Amino acid sequence: MRIADKMQFNQVQANVQKNRSEMAELQNQAATQKRITKPSDDPLAAARVLGQRTEERGNQQFVKNINQLKSFLEFTDQSLGELSEILMRAKELAVGQSSDAGASAQTRLVTAAEVEQIYNQAVQIGNRKLGERFIFSGFKTQTQPFGQDGIYHGDDGDMRIQTHKESFVPMNMPGSRVFLGKGFSGDGIDRPREAAPRTVEQLQENREQEAVMRQQMAVKEENALMTRGPASYGRAERIGDRDPVDQDVGINVFSVIKGLEISMRTDDKAGIQEALDTLDQALNQVILSRSEVGSRIMAVNNTTDTLQKAIVDNKTAASQLEDADVFQTVSDITKTDSTLRATLETSGKLIGPTLLDFLK
Repeated sequence: MRIADKMQFNQVQANVQKNRSEMAELQNQAATQKRITKPSDDPLAAARVLGQRTEERGNQQFVKNINQLKSFLEFTDQSLGELSEILMRAKELAVGQSSDAGASAQTRLVTAAEVEQIYNQAVQIGNRKLGERFIFSGFKTQTQPFGQDGIYHGDDGDMRIQTHKESFVPMNMPGSRVFLGKGFSGDGIDRPREAAPRTVEQLQENREQEAVMRQQMAVKEENALMTRGPASYGRAERIGDRDPVDQDVGINVFSVIKGLEISMRTDDKAGIQEALDTLDQALNQVILSRSEVGSRIMAVNNTTDTLQKAIVDNKTAASQLEDADVFQTVSDITKTDSTLRATLETSGKLIGPTLLDFLK
C-alpha cells in the first residue's frame, strides 16, 4: 500500500485535532467543575439532572408557599389567642356580677362599660388585616368581615395553598365559623362543607341562599327583641342547640357579649347567669378554631422539613451525576497534555522531510 504525503498529513492533523479536543474538554470541566455541560456529554445523566432540577425548583416554590401560609396562620392564631383572653375576661366579669352578694345595680352598670369595650375589641379582632387582606373574610379578603353590629359580610371560603404535590392546606379561618359557630358538628369537628361553586349560576345561587339566611337571622333577632325585651338579646343566638365541645353546635360570639352587656345595664341577674354558659360555649368554640389553626401550623412545619430534606437530596443526586471529579480531571489534563506534546514531536519528525530535501 502506497502511503502518500497527503495521507500522512491528514493523519497527523486528525491526531493533533483529537488531542486538542480532549484537552479543551478537560479544561472546560476543570473551569466549570461540571462533567456535563451539554446534553450530548451524557444524554441519560443530563435527562436525570434536568428532572431533579425541575423537582428542586418545585419544592422551593412549595417552601415559599408554606412561608406565606405560616405567616397567615400564625397571625390568625395570635388573634384567636387575644379573642380567648377577652372572652375569659368577660366571664370573670359575669361571675363577679352574677349574684347579689358582691354586686349591685350600680356595679353592674359600671361593669357593663367594660363589657362594651370587650365587644368592641372582639369586633376589631374580627376585622384584623395582614397586609391588605382581612384574615376572617373567607374569599372576600378585600371586604371588611364584620360591622359594628356584628353582622358578617364575608363568606365561608377556605383559601387553600398548595404545600406539596396534591396537598393543599387552608390558610384562613372564616369568621362565620370562629365568631358565629357555623360549620361545627356534634363531635366538635368541622362538618364537610359544600364544594366551591364551579359555574356562575352556582355562585349566584349560593349568594341568594346566604342572603335569605341573613334575612331570617335578622327577623329572628327582631322578634326576640319585641317579645322578650332588650335583655334577651344575644342569649340564644346560636346556629344550633349544642356546644362544639359538649356535643353542642356553635353560637354567635358577638351576641353573647352584647347580651351580657345589656343584662348588666338592665340589672338582669338571670341573664348574667345564663351568659356564663354561653360564654363557656363561645370560649370552647374559639379554642377549637385555634386548635385547628395550630394543627395546620404543625402540619406545614412537618412538610417544610420534608421539603428541605428533598431539596438537599436532589442537590446531592444532581451533584453526583453532573459534577466533575477534580483530581481525576487534573490527572487527565496532565496525561492528555503529555500525549499532545508527544504527538506534536512525532508529527514534526514525520512530516518534516519534503521532496525538496532530496533535490540537492
